[in-house]
Amino acid sequence: MKKTGSNYVAGCSKVCKTASPACVSGAAAPCYQECCQATPKTSCLKLDGNVHFNGAGQVALAPILKLLACVDLCLCWPFLDHELHAVQGILAGEESVESRLLGLVRTHGEHALFLYTHRRMAITAEDVCLERVVPITEGFAAEEVTPDSDLHIIGSDVTVQISSEDAQLVVRLPFGSHTRTFLQEISKCRPGVVGSEDINENEKNLVVNHSWSHNSDDKATPRQSESKMDVTSEMVRSSSGMVSDKACILSEQKFGLRDTIVKSQLVLKEDSYTYLQNFRFFIGTYNVNGQSPKESLLPWLSHYVEPPDVYCVGFQELDLSKEAFFFNDTPKEEEWFKAVTDSLHPGAKYAKVKLVRLVGMMLLLYVKADHALNISEVETETVGTGIMGRMGNKGGVAIRFKFHNTSVCIVNSHLAAHTEEYERRNQDFKDICSRMQFCQSDPNLPPLTISKHDVILWLGDLNYRIEPLGLEKVKMHIEKEEFQGLYQYDQLKKQMDAKAVFDGFTEGKITFQPTYKYDTGCDDWDTSEKCRAPAWCDRILWKGKNISQLNYRSHMALKNSDHKPVSSIFDIGVKVVNEELYRKAFEEIVRSLDKMENASIPSVILSQREFFFKDVKYMQLQVETFTIRNGQVPCQFEFINKLDEDKYCKEWLIANPSKGFLLPDSEMTIELELFVNKSTATCLNSGEEKLEDILILHLDRGKDYFLSVMGNYLPSCFGSPIQTLCYMREPIRDMSAESIRELTLLPLQMSDDIFRDEKPLDIPKELWMMVDHLYRNASQQEDLFQQPGLRSEFEQIRDCLDTAMLDTLLGSNHSVAEALLLFLESLPEPVICYSLYNNCLHCANNYTLSRQVVSMLPMCHKNVFNYLMAFLQELLKNSGKNHLDVNILASIFGGLLLRPPPQHPAPDVTEKRKAQQFIEQFLLREGNSP
Repeated sequence: MKKTGSNYVAGCSKVCKTASPACVSGAAAPCYQECCQATPKTSCLKLDGNVHFNGAGQVALAPILKLLACVDLCLCWPFLDHELHAVQGILAGEESVESRLLGLVRTHGEHALFLYTHRRMAITAEDVCLERVVPITEGFAAEEVTPDSDLHIIGSDVTVQISSEDAQLVVRLPFGSHTRTFLQEISKCRPGVVGSEDINENEKNLVVNHSWSHNSDDKATPRQSESKMDVTSEMVRSSSGMVSDKACILSEQKFGLRDTIVKSQLVLKEDSYTYLQNFRFFIGTYNVNGQSPKESLLPWLSHYVEPPDVYCVGFQELDLSKEAFFFNDTPKEEEWFKAVTDSLHPGAKYAKVKLVRLVGMMLLLYVKADHALNISEVETETVGTGIMGRMGNKGGVAIRFKFHNTSVCIVNSHLAAHTEEYERRNQDFKDICSRMQFCQSDPNLPPLTISKHDVILWLGDLNYRIEPLGLEKVKMHIEKEEFQGLYQYDQLKKQMDAKAVFDGFTEGKITFQPTYKYDTGCDDWDTSEKCRAPAWCDRILWKGKNISQLNYRSHMALKNSDHKPVSSIFDIGVKVVNEELYRKAFEEIVRSLDKMENASIPSVILSQREFFFKDVKYMQLQVETFTIRNGQVPCQFEFINKLDEDKYCKEWLIANPSKGFLLPDSEMTIELELFVNKSTATCLNSGEEKLEDILILHLDRGKDYFLSVMGNYLPSCFGSPIQTLCYMREPIRDMSAESIRELTLLPLQMSDDIFRDEKPLDIPKELWMMVDHLYRNASQQEDLFQQPGLRSEFEQIRDCLDTAMLDTLLGSNHSVAEALLLFLESLPEPVICYSLYNNCLHCANNYTLSRQVVSMLPMCHKNVFNYLMAFLQELLKNSGKNHLDVNILASIFGGLLLRPPPQHPAPDVTEKRKAQQFIEQFLLREGNSP
């Protein structure tokens, strides 16, 4: 086989029969072996699978990889019979990461590792260039390592450290069977590796001994029963593409405009190279009420005869302790993980794919071992929707992944409690949907939202209740098994019918009695003082095509909690890739792309270039949209940084998506989201900053477009300093911009004669209004400061404080309580000044010293601190009704009143506990009522 130009010609020739062998000195040249004269610009491939050339030690070796690039687009060369292997990886340097092609080559019985730089997708020989050769000799080693930066990223690639006498490299390779084969072949090539036993041992050291599953949201190490010890999570890992042998092209991480277009076109042509195959999914949800596992989960997880292909198991209220709530730390995670692993269907072996937890919500994903290599692109995300919109006692956790060529998103959520809070539950659902975003492996693509998946499975304690039926009527329906009649009063059904929540989702027919609330340890309905009415709190819904629900039921056999677990079995049609058809589609796309690539520079039309946001308010999102219409050339776009700026926009603005690509004649809608929060409100209140920005929309290989963004901000007490508010006797909206600016910029420690004609208020009137409202109306309110309010009510409360249009605050007690916490969080200088932060931590166990620290505060800050302590002491007097205690209040307010300075590292658990202890000291002392 001889290379001429960019072509290779194979066959028998008369020249070969008569010419002296040129490839290997002294070798015979029978007809089955085409020989050629090898020169620095040509090389030849003997049909025994080896690459040969004259002067192997001196000749430039680029032709070898040019052969690789031309032989097969997906870099798999089965006809070379293990003599040549290649993989694409990332070369990690001290300051940058760069893509490389790695080739393992044998010549004359010796092996070497060839590293090539490349551009685009290395479709043609001219796209690659030899960078270095690493001989595999004595002293060569290739070992998998876990960089410090990757400890928390289970989706990272396989990191391999390559060492030789004159080279030290670290490369990241895409996880999958192709990489595993490549590493195994390197292991076989190492000097001294002789015989199958040595090879197997080396392969084990190189490839098998991994810690695939350790990261911050995946802490539990797989501990399966003896029958399952040989199937662990090392078989599954996030990667940039499919990891099956049949689709090794998709596992290559190649980013850029050309590659993004190819992938996009492949998605459009997906039906031409995939076929549907049904796989069985088990979906289960269980609110365990803070209990440890005391009974086998087999009746729930292994109830069905046929073992499922995929397990998705969700828990809520895993741990109800204060440590779990405030520090997200619990031993229950390991306990329930082991209980699930031990109770998976005994008829199959399973590999754990992922575990993710947020406080009491945990989600586990397992697959059958023989499906493990078909799982890819695994990512997790969490969203807390509890108090202040962040606390994780309520919210959702999710795992997204690709199964063959179908994208799947599993969401486990715990929504707001109490019968009357259905609107809050609706809001929780919307918050999870809007805030749950998964990073993509291609940095040129925007994050994926839940809705951008082929299959969505949503499970959890959704907390929707049955109303307006009374307790006895509900129980009467249940006794008669009139479940469909009772279902007509179900809040979730009503809200779905009104399209207020779960729009487009489907729930199967409910044929089982409500799953909440039972007395623990039996099947009796709640006999506690509250005597909760039964409800279908625990639900499973789905969205997508080719989904068939086979079963939907509860499991009464489990009595460990006040909830009953629920399960559902689905047959889901998954898109499986046909390798041959995929290759044809890929080659067609590349050919057509080559033709159009140099046609002209990209050009787009923007529907709008100037935007004005009117009357922007604190923590109230405003959105403006425009469309980008593309011309005849594919284009990559991105909002880029302006000169001397490290971000493409101001902190209060975001473009969604901020980058992407457009096929010819296509268009995309861009949302400009303006949101003022605690980090930007102060400068906007004072007028130091304006709502003004210029965005630069850059086209790859094209020109830049400039967008003007402006708006007017309505000043708010939120984000204003305590001292400023104490000098404001009028509502902040009634004051001139100059007055607000002057008061906001006052130094914190000022002399008494700056304002001789006016004495400041002892505390801000806005703070007094909120505390006074809670003192009069919410002293006995259950779950105060632990259950969030409604966003619409917060906006009413904010407007009331900023305008004083009403004498009383509107909204529920929970909404006022949350507004108070948000107010304290928004203070640019916390109640306990930054300068005293470390002093407070040092004297957290000494009340006398703590009082001395408080006495050092500016007068207005000291007044606020004492006022709040007195108020919290009053709440504790009603702890029998509101269920508050010193630990809860100290934990909540400790992190708000005592915050680390801006440049201080994020506080660890020890610092958080000291802040809590500092506040506890004052709550345990008697004080005066507010």
